[in-house]
Amino acid sequence: MSSTPTPPSSRAGSFAQSVDEIRSLVGREAFLTDWVQLSQRHIDLFAEATGDFQWIHVDVERSRQQSPYGNTIAHGFLTLSLLPHLMELAYSVSDIRMGVNYGLNRVRFITPVPAGSRVRGHFKLLDFQDLPGGAQLTTEVTVELEGSSKPACVAESVSRGFV
Repeated sequence: MSSTPTPPSSRAGSFAQSVDEIRSLVGREAFLTDWVQLSQRHIDLFAEATGDFQWIHVDVERSRQQSPYGNTIAHGFLTLSLLPHLMELAYSVSDIRMGVNYGLNRVRFITPVPAGSRVRGHFKLLDFQDLPGGAQLTTEVTVELEGSSKPACVAESVSRGFV
């Protein structure tokens, strides 16, 4: 593994880095994922799991006729719930045995995600703090919507990894 981090444009896909390599990326957009498609099935399953059956998410015909988006859209929290999956697609830390979500800061749902659309994650490491037995990372995550000039979601994700 190279000790010099690879530029984000060539980093789509999962790969492992050491804690020291990750630490060196503070302040830089460091990771980019491949595209992930959000199907109506994903939206329907999320509605079942959360009990949020608002028609703009699950009623395809009504959404085509009455929604300003012309289609069903993913729940904002479905888009947000993709963060762990997108992070897993973007990178892994080779010397961390397990990671946990610690929280979120400044979450915004900027652009609706129509059913069938593709999204991908951009990750910028904002902060790295050493902890006893591990580290805490604060990462700015931008969920890009394919074909849109505005992102679907922007959030700061706080996670902890343990060695």
